[in-house]
Amino acid sequence: MRGTGGSLDDISLHLVVLWHRMLQVLEDPNGFSTAELLGNAAMAIGALVVIWGALRLMGINLLTEIQNAIERAMH
Repeated sequence: MRGTGGSLDDISLHLVVLWHRMLQVLEDPNGFSTAELLGNAAMAIGALVVIWGALRLMGINLLTEIQNAIERAMH
């Protein structure tokens, strides 16, 4: 588990750096270029896939959890 924690810490650091960069670009009057926007979207999707995979490795099936939450909310 210790190695997994380091990996998740690295991912968290990359997400914080990405968020900081996005804020810097938003302050720039020129804004995002199409390439930057598509690149950031691809990195965000990649981060979600990695997080989802890490949760599955820890025994958490996110889709089942969401499905169960919806079913509980409907009853």
